[in-house]
Amino acid sequence: LARRVRTPAGEVDLIARRGRTLAFVEVKARPTLAQAEAVLDEYRLRRVVRAAEALAARYGRPGDELRIDAVLIAPGYRPRHRPAIWRG
Repeated sequence: LARRVRTPAGEVDLIARRGRTLAFVEVKARPTLAQAEAVLDEYRLRRVVRAAEALAARYGRPGDELRIDAVLIAPGYRPRHRPAIWRG
């Protein structure tokens, strides 16, 4: 639905929908998958959560399941999707 959406609270890299699931996705590209995973700390994820809360009314529909996902990217590997990564 959208890429690199900025709000005063933070930025969401991707906003995607599949059926009734609306996902706010943080994308991390690093030299290795382990490094990409390591930078998904609580501080960064909280910023995505705050941005998603600000954007939910614009992109969401009644009855949607809202989710925070991550996609990890490293050279030589297929992108790794981590659904529902935020446990707030």
